[in-house]
Amino acid sequence: MRLSAGPALALLLAVPSYGPLSYPATKTVDASDTYFGTTYKDPYRWLENLRDKDVEAWFKAQSELADRVLARIPGRDTLLKEWLELDRLNPATFRSISYENGRVFYKKTLGGENVGKLYYREGWDGAERLLFDPAKYRPGVTTNVQSVAPSFDGRFVALGLNSGGAGFSEIRVLDVGNGTLLPESIYPSLGPEGWTPDNKSFLYDAGDVTDIKSLDVNLNRKTRLHILGSEVARDIDFFSSERNPELGIAPRELPEARIYESCPGYVFEKLVTMQSEMRMFYAAVPDARSATIKWGSLCQPSDNLVQRLVFHGDYVYAETHSDAPRYKVVRTSLKHPDWTNAETVVPQGQDPIDYITGSKDFLLVVYSNGIRGRIVRMDYATGNSAEINLPAPGIVGVSCPDPHSNRCIVTLTSWLSPTVTYDLDAGTGAIAKSIFNTDVSYPGFDNLAVDEVEVPANDGAMVPLSIIHAKGIPMDGSNSCLLEGYGAYGSSISPSFSVRQSIALRGVVVAFAHTRGGGEKGEAWHKAGFKATKPNTWRDFISCAEYLVSKGYTSPGKLAGLGGSAGGILISRAITERPDLFAAAVCEVGDANAMRLEFRPMGPFSIPEFGTVKDPVECRALYEMDGVQHVQRGVRYPAVLCVGGWNDDRVPAWQPGKFAAALQNATASGKPVLMKVNYDSGHGTEEKFVMFKDLAGQYAFLLWQTGHRDFQPILDRANER
Repeated sequence: MRLSAGPALALLLAVPSYGPLSYPATKTVDASDTYFGTTYKDPYRWLENLRDKDVEAWFKAQSELADRVLARIPGRDTLLKEWLELDRLNPATFRSISYENGRVFYKKTLGGENVGKLYYREGWDGAERLLFDPAKYRPGVTTNVQSVAPSFDGRFVALGLNSGGAGFSEIRVLDVGNGTLLPESIYPSLGPEGWTPDNKSFLYDAGDVTDIKSLDVNLNRKTRLHILGSEVARDIDFFSSERNPELGIAPRELPEARIYESCPGYVFEKLVTMQSEMRMFYAAVPDARSATIKWGSLCQPSDNLVQRLVFHGDYVYAETHSDAPRYKVVRTSLKHPDWTNAETVVPQGQDPIDYITGSKDFLLVVYSNGIRGRIVRMDYATGNSAEINLPAPGIVGVSCPDPHSNRCIVTLTSWLSPTVTYDLDAGTGAIAKSIFNTDVSYPGFDNLAVDEVEVPANDGAMVPLSIIHAKGIPMDGSNSCLLEGYGAYGSSISPSFSVRQSIALRGVVVAFAHTRGGGEKGEAWHKAGFKATKPNTWRDFISCAEYLVSKGYTSPGKLAGLGGSAGGILISRAITERPDLFAAAVCEVGDANAMRLEFRPMGPFSIPEFGTVKDPVECRALYEMDGVQHVQRGVRYPAVLCVGGWNDDRVPAWQPGKFAAALQNATASGKPVLMKVNYDSGHGTEEKFVMFKDLAGQYAFLLWQTGHRDFQPILDRANER
């Protein structure tokens, strides 16, 4: 007999046998695709139409059920309160720091503050002045300052403003002198890209499709030029496939323009995809507004240049993995670039190079082994190099906001150490606490420890695993454990401090698997979890889970897995391949339906990383990555919480939604499968309260299902009537 929602929920919360929930009805349809002689059924295809009223109703009903269940878990609201209180201890965080014509601009978010505000100083040591408070922009709407682009003379700032976690922004221009917004408004845009040297116009992202829910909104984007005071409708198509057909710009390549203050004679156009290797063009600035602009090729993907370029004098410096899987730094002439014969200025080292940046006289090379970073400065004039003596171990961040000086900003952080900000004199190597720094300590965190280990994968590769736990925990398998992974795009899970790690003070083990597909060990590590080699990503995760069990950190009934965004591939395949190993899992805005990735608005951009169904080898690889395709009826799956953002233009809610639907109709474990929709968020959000509330619900769900005593529901039958 199928139970109604109320009694089913009561049963679920009353007994450890996890009686079945009464889920919203989920129809199936006769949908399928045949690729290269194989037919792949897709009975939940109908959920992809998020504008359909039946689909909207299904997601709403699913989310209401999830909200009811999560609200009944003791400890969720206590955890949220704890994080918000700890966040109030946070020192101010500073982002988007830039220096233009003697003015320092930055976005600052105070501890306990929901979103950040824009400030500036006259000189580094000048008095701080509030320039823009987004809370006052639209009363009743939480607005975020998504991007900040000051003009070279410091008189204007182009702002990208968004709300609800949306990926697209409205561009407004702020007059710094009087603090008022100019009348022009540009929407929708991915944001301002940079100013022209005359400070009278700026370049920005635009498209002919204005419906941000359209499958075509991210295709055939353009760089447009807006002249202050002119009509937006008359803005110039500066760079696009339409204007520059001779360059062969693909629909999925996003143009991004920039004029660098260290190289003011040129304008650069980078064609952004999810592929690491860069493709860029450049032209002389004096030709920028002419009817024809002569674009030259600066680099192509075959040159294997990654991350960013640094310009100094007649040279352009780049990081490459050509004959250097841990990367090296090369340079070539800007006037006649020849990357095949480029000069190596910093050879490959033992640790991978993370990125490069530059000050007036020095190139700064940042290394990271995934756990600890270091900085080497190279004198442009002599080529001599020296390592910066950092005051503490940790992951390093470096920026040099003023290209006309050697003053740079360094940040250091680790799993248990809050970010400390330093001023670095790149000329002397001297480093001292910055004006942007405030020291802080958090109660109880000195009782935590971190174990950094390497775990043998099924093929013998050694996978780094970071384990955070309270000192002296029992190693008898009795601890709840939250294991998180990602493993895509060459992006590393780098150590960073978070108040959320206070959960370890409750005896919870928090672990991070640095699987293949990430960048912890360089480009070879990335490519070992890429397209056809992608199974290494979730199998590395499984190996890390098995290690935690074998060493007594946890046990299968106490172990939960988490994966988000591209990590949705990791978590959906880990639990479909080894459902016995996990008690619970969260798939947060996750790619759980890999064979349909290229059919979402951002889909074409993921093809270089994951592949396309139009290629026989890549199609089979996508099938292997697809969690939805691997759900089998009658299997005892873990408890699963899927999370989607209704405003998410990267991973639409139907990706985790289809996984939830498949699991609800297939699992034989009786454990809950929930689909939570965040209607006030997209692919994440800056709003702290929204973010913390969502994550507190996720953690509470996992700790409930792993048996943690603080999160076990107590039935109040009176409330069920």
